[in-house]
Amino acid sequence: MGGAVSVARVLSRTELGLDAPLVQVEAHLGAGLPSFSIVGLPAPVVRESRERVRAAILSSGFQFPAGRITVNLAPAELLKHGGRFDLPIALALLVASGQVRAAARWQFECYGELGLAGELKPVGGIFLAALHARSAGHALIVPQTNGEEARLSGHTTAYGVLDLRAATLRLAQSDSSCAIAGGERASSRAREAAEGAAAPAALAAHTLADVVGHWQAKRALIIAAAGGHSLLMVGPPGSGKSMLAARLPALLPPLSASEALEVASVASMAGHKLDARGWTVRPFRAPHHTASANAIVGGGPQIRPGEISLAHCGVLFLDELPEFDRRVLESLREPMETGLITIARAAARIELPAQFQFIAAMNPCPCGHLGDPAQSCRCSPSRIERYRQRISGPLLDRIDIRIEIPRLAAEELTEAISHRAGAQLAASGEPAAQALRARSWRLQRSGCLSARLSAAQLRSCCALPSGAEQLLRRSAQRLALSGRGVHRLLALGRTIADLAGSETIEAAHLAEAVQLRRALDVPPPSSS
Repeated sequence: MGGAVSVARVLSRTELGLDAPLVQVEAHLGAGLPSFSIVGLPAPVVRESRERVRAAILSSGFQFPAGRITVNLAPAELLKHGGRFDLPIALALLVASGQVRAAARWQFECYGELGLAGELKPVGGIFLAALHARSAGHALIVPQTNGEEARLSGHTTAYGVLDLRAATLRLAQSDSSCAIAGGERASSRAREAAEGAAAPAALAAHTLADVVGHWQAKRALIIAAAGGHSLLMVGPPGSGKSMLAARLPALLPPLSASEALEVASVASMAGHKLDARGWTVRPFRAPHHTASANAIVGGGPQIRPGEISLAHCGVLFLDELPEFDRRVLESLREPMETGLITIARAAARIELPAQFQFIAAMNPCPCGHLGDPAQSCRCSPSRIERYRQRISGPLLDRIDIRIEIPRLAAEELTEAISHRAGAQLAASGEPAAQALRARSWRLQRSGCLSARLSAAQLRSCCALPSGAEQLLRRSAQRLALSGRGVHRLLALGRTIADLAGSETIEAAHLAEAVQLRRALDVPPPSSS
């Protein structure tokens, strides 16, 4: 085997939230009875890599080192989990035994799960690892199926290999200048594919031109898109609430470069495979109402992001809102205010981004037919009240727009067949362009959307004429608005004024904002 060096080090990384701390995989070959131990706080799946590594080395035509083998994953205080450490452990053993010589002038980080025949299988979290490796100036060796994901991070020296033998050849590569040039070309192709494919994905999204009637709901969606406001739709089953919610992404602009990196980082932490075709498309998450708190907020034994973080920079849609567990709904209050969620466990405390746009839908009563002209409601007033009380006052106070969605009449449904409604909408203007202009205007003036304005920013940008100020005072008294409610009402009025191109919030803008917050404010009438 040549002159063995007895100790070798190969770099890799573990996962800790959106961080990827560097891990040194150290292999030591010593005299003594044959043994193979892995230390450094490995999870059970990492300890199992001993048998995979042994079989892969032998199947690839190498000799498995004899004697006492110790593999250390440093630093020891970080938990290491996943099959990503198979490849660096195997490479460290081969370097330590003198069967492979690593290029002295180039530092590689290695990731990949080994099959028993030596083939490399894909692993999760490569995008995050590639981002940190790029910052550190390290090259990457990853499974070939993870190559595009690594290059999407902008890494110019990310190599996708098929098996352990190909990884050993790449590890011994000494001409780093050729490697950088090839990596740049591959990275450029991946970026061009991502940017070129995002446009068709966005164009294929459902638009408001598909929606018949519901003029108030369409206006509410445009306002929500323009200011980043949360929205609750209340209406009977089949009235179109879910259909309207699915149209919101078409009103939102594509992700910026920095937003796309944040969204991809969260998806990588969750173990999702990144798709270049959706690189700039905003996420739209719609979990079922049976989802647990961990599924929505995040957590678990190995902390993973929940739906609120996977919806970062996009839309979180909760259908049948009162059917969600009360703890799940209350957990939304903090991220709706701060755009962050802190997950604290005994072994770790992780902060994840969660700046999502909240959209929800619900029936007006348990049977769903309160106020529905097509079918009478069978619920008692007390039952309706209990149903609505599943949504707490503090959560409802954080929802800017609350509108009723009535069932469409037969005449309006007939219009859908003749497509007259779509033509009328096209003649009325381009909703996405209106929302985009208002968003751009507010971002230029305040640096954030209206829904994210602080109290100080609201005071500086929400000048109220005397008529609008009197209307605000009367509305706050009549609707018993809290301090937060007044703040949300002003922010909503600011967005409506932005859509109208007005520097000041006029009384008409504030009146529309009041009307958009009326649903569920009045107790339900008694049913016959």
